[in-house]
Amino acid sequence: MKTLEQAHQEFDFEKLIAEQLVGTVDAINAYNECCGRYVGQNKVALIWQGKNAESEQWTFEQLADASGKLANYFSSIGIQTGDCIAGLLPRTPELLITILATWRIGAIYQPLFTAFESKAIEHRLETANTQLVVTNQEQRVKLNNIEVHRILTVYQNADEKKLDPDFWQELEKQSEQCTSVSLTFADDFLMMFTSGTTGLAKSVPVPLKAVVAFKEYMRHVVGLTEQDSFWNLADPGWAYGLYYGIAGPLALGHSIIMDERAFSVDHALEIIKKYKVSNLTGSPTAFRMFFGFKEKFDDSIKTHLRVVSSAGEPLTPEVIHWFKHDLNVNIFDQYGQTELGMVIGNHHALAHPIKVGSAGFANPGHRFAVLNQNYEEVERGGIGTLAIDFSQSPLTWFKGYGGHNRKSFVGNYYLTGDTVKLNEFGGVDFVGRADDVITTSGYRVGPFDVESTLLECAEVLESAVIGKPDPERTEIVKAFVVLKPQASASEAVATRLQEYVRSRLSKHSYPREIEFVEYLPKTSSGKIQRNLLKQQEIAKLQGIQQAV
Repeated sequence: MKTLEQAHQEFDFEKLIAEQLVGTVDAINAYNECCGRYVGQNKVALIWQGKNAESEQWTFEQLADASGKLANYFSSIGIQTGDCIAGLLPRTPELLITILATWRIGAIYQPLFTAFESKAIEHRLETANTQLVVTNQEQRVKLNNIEVHRILTVYQNADEKKLDPDFWQELEKQSEQCTSVSLTFADDFLMMFTSGTTGLAKSVPVPLKAVVAFKEYMRHVVGLTEQDSFWNLADPGWAYGLYYGIAGPLALGHSIIMDERAFSVDHALEIIKKYKVSNLTGSPTAFRMFFGFKEKFDDSIKTHLRVVSSAGEPLTPEVIHWFKHDLNVNIFDQYGQTELGMVIGNHHALAHPIKVGSAGFANPGHRFAVLNQNYEEVERGGIGTLAIDFSQSPLTWFKGYGGHNRKSFVGNYYLTGDTVKLNEFGGVDFVGRADDVITTSGYRVGPFDVESTLLECAEVLESAVIGKPDPERTEIVKAFVVLKPQASASEAVATRLQEYVRSRLSKHSYPREIEFVEYLPKTSSGKIQRNLLKQQEIAKLQGIQQAV
């Protein structure tokens, strides 16, 4: 196996473009890269599992024909190169056809997560000046009170009263022959949105240069091979699911799996076994759920599951240990953002030191730095803000929010807003979001350490840890805990959890307060919203003070 150090030394951007793309810097089309180039090879591109037990397989040829027809429909109603087309669709073949057709005419695909409601949808459509929304009957109601330029709806019932043009009927009127529009690396092909701790979600235009970076992540970090049965658990309404569940693997000519059903451990296990998944990617939330119901996983999975990749939040040590020792498979942490794609990771296809709990090392084509308060790079062992050095990262592509807002940049550095430690190997140990780190009695406590320790306890299914304001200690560590079904909340359980953390971490890190809850607030992509929990605690304290 090649080493990560060798891959960095041998990295050649121009050579990479020549070897990995059919297009060039000045003439590229995302449809050609992700579908058109593989037509004629008789390869399966999509494996689809429907919510009513149906399943289908689509070849690149079939997707080429369907996307060609839809692309011609788009052009016939006046959609032009550079316009935004949004997909408000579940994980179905129509979603993939829409994405490919959008790219084919040089338009920009905009994902709309199906859990969004009208306000979130309206903000995104207005900001992007979206010209068309492709949706289905179930989601269509969310658009009723929103001003939308055009709507195309997937109807299941031919006799249904139709408010909009019918997806499949319109396709059948068109020819499958469609010439792809050539663009440049600087032209956008995706319109993403990302939420911060304040303000409305910001737009993140993604240029075609990102296709190269997506492929390199799949090759080196995910370690995707031609023989793999690959599945990304993440929803394509979000960056990780779209970048690396659709664009990245398809650009390598690899089939993807889409399961229309809502996530559950049982559904996931069914897919993993049915398709003998060997290369699995997803979020820590999903893998924590796997661990919480580990008794459902039998030895048959060991015969085909080869590697697992996790992105979104740090993995907990007990989840890593369970995958390794019970399932005989390495699950590796990887780090990225909507604005960056995946830029740091533990690489399945490249050899390097592995430290449990570390986010890993910079992907080839990227360089990171850890900066102190003066934006100076720290030495190993130092803690600071994780930054990406754009001057030495040829695969980076982020141009700024809305294409122009570059407030997240300081000089050549993009500031991620995450607090990390530069570890003894030169890799990154995650501490927390800058606004998540707890200061208690002069000590800095990363919530992740406490959460992962709580998850070692047999009673705990999920946990979230925050700093609760305290006049004596600045903050105290407070934990919100979701218990497993067989466990019951009690003072005795709370005390046992506190003592366990105290014995495993330190006296200043243990949660002085534990609150048992039925669920934790999360973003639509599954990340725990610690900031909401903290705001609730602040509001409670303010209410008490006002009452006094």
